Amino acid sequence: MQYPLKPLVIIPTYNERVNISHLIPEVLHTDERLHVLVVDDNSPDHTGDAVLELKENNFPDRIDLHTRPAKLGLGSAYVYGFKWGIDGGYDFVIQMDADWSHNPADIKTMLKFACDFDFVVASRYVKGGGTLNWGLGRKFLSKFASVYSRFILGSNFSDFTGGFNGWSSELLRAVKLDSLRSDGYSFQIELKYLADRHGYKHIEFPITFTERRAGTSKMSSAIALEAVWRIWKFRLDWHKSGSQRQPR
Repeated sequence: MQYPLKPLVIIPTYNERVNISHLIPEVLHTDERLHVLVVDDNSPDHTGDAVLELKENNFPDRIDLHTRPAKLGLGSAYVYGFKWGIDGGYDFVIQMDADWSHNPADIKTMLKFACDFDFVVASRYVKGGGTLNWGLGRKFLSKFASVYSRFILGSNFSDFTGGFNGWSSELLRAVKLDSLRSDGYSFQIELKYLADRHGYKHIEFPITFTERRAGTSKMSSAIALEAVWRIWKFRLDWHKSGSQRQPR
């Protein structure tokens, strides 16, 4: 694809008022073409009000907010955002966490790679990448999830579970977003797997993933365990569909 002319950053939120107020300006200052869509799950801390304040006072034409009635999950938030971006004519759509674990400065690298690749993975586990302030247990679980996914699915991603990724609109149309049913870890795995199986070209580049600045993590053991059994379902569903990977 050509260099993105209209890129969008999607940031799902739930009780991220403190983080989002500072994160959005940093994101928008990395590139003047960027727009931000916040998908908020009716946060009790009024995250949505902070987003609207930024929009009205600082970035009236570059921020949009969609508020959902309740906490409906990460995967469905991204599916909504992807569809919204496609309908709005955005040609490259970036997933990003609201808690500063993803560095806004890395968006510049992601946009450069979008010239030559259909999707871009900001990776903790390629050479030069890493994590900060993680215990050994968390590091093991995260790396094991990617190794396990590669083994079962046969797709070569060093960081299968990472949530800082960029996608061409063409790819998002092709993978049939309404068919995605997973959340959390497994949502990241499912979308990468489908994109790879459809023959879209990707690259991973190194990032340093840091612990959130404020608030509490939304990750739970239930979300992590969901990925274990859903990976097998991804593989079975693909083979049942009779689809064959086509090189692009």
